[in-house]
Amino acid sequence: MSSPVRPGWMEKPKPLTQAAKGLALVAVVLLVCVPFLVIVSTSLASTDEVVANGGWVLWPTEPSLDAYRDILDGGIVTHALGVSAGVTVVGTLLSLACTVTLAYALSRPGVFGGRPVLLLVLFTFLFPPGMIPSFLLVKELGLLDSYASLVLPVLVNVFNLVVLRGFFQGIPEELYEAARLDGAGDWRVLFSVVLPLSKAALAVVGLFYAVAYWNSWFYASLYLESDHWPLQQVLRTYVVAGSGLTDATTGEGTVTAPQTVQMAVLVIATVPILLVYPFLQKYFTKGVLTGAIKS
Repeated sequence: MSSPVRPGWMEKPKPLTQAAKGLALVAVVLLVCVPFLVIVSTSLASTDEVVANGGWVLWPTEPSLDAYRDILDGGIVTHALGVSAGVTVVGTLLSLACTVTLAYALSRPGVFGGRPVLLLVLFTFLFPPGMIPSFLLVKELGLLDSYASLVLPVLVNVFNLVVLRGFFQGIPEELYEAARLDGAGDWRVLFSVVLPLSKAALAVVGLFYAVAYWNSWFYASLYLESDHWPLQQVLRTYVVAGSGLTDATTGEGTVTAPQTVQMAVLVIATVPILLVYPFLQKYFTKGVLTGAIKS
């Protein structure tokens, strides 16, 4: 009796196929790591070496922290770093609190006004306000040149709300009923039943919010004066606009190569997210897979 034919994806890969996969993986890793290595190396290179290599250095022969000293001594980047950190932490916590409570309310059947509110939220997702209406609203609310203008207009993201609402709806109804039989109210059910079962989804949504707040620069350019700018807007000024680094107290420019300063600011703006992601990776992977296989 002949053995059944197995599908192609169940066959043992051939050596040539394994070699091709390995080369593809190495190529992808190099495409990701080499640019980041160039950025870090350029930020650590000396002024003469950067000029001699045309603005880019793959491996500095004489590493130097002059660029980091220049941008940190001036006070501009350190202040912007504090602004970005504060806005990211406060904004993420407020956004998670509002998104969780609204998603939980909209996930429960029979909530008064639940369907109209859900349709209203989805309407804002399909038809977002333009730049001018948003600016006029922020101005009328007195939020111009205030850090609240970076948080309140984007407090709840509709996509994150829909993800959490679907996750809450996927929790077995028997758990809700058991909590109700024990006399638990809505807040007790939320904190004792729903949130402990939703750590993966909360980590994913929290990471989305944190990255969005940390990388936000457009609203800062609209609503804030330059002395209140977050780090990403300062980074855009140095890298995209090509402005030089100026000391906040003396008004004197630095002598460090502009390319070195730009790469140093880019490293400072990128490292915090890279440090946070490994702690959330297991929750992030679990949350994404859960959302993918849930019926």
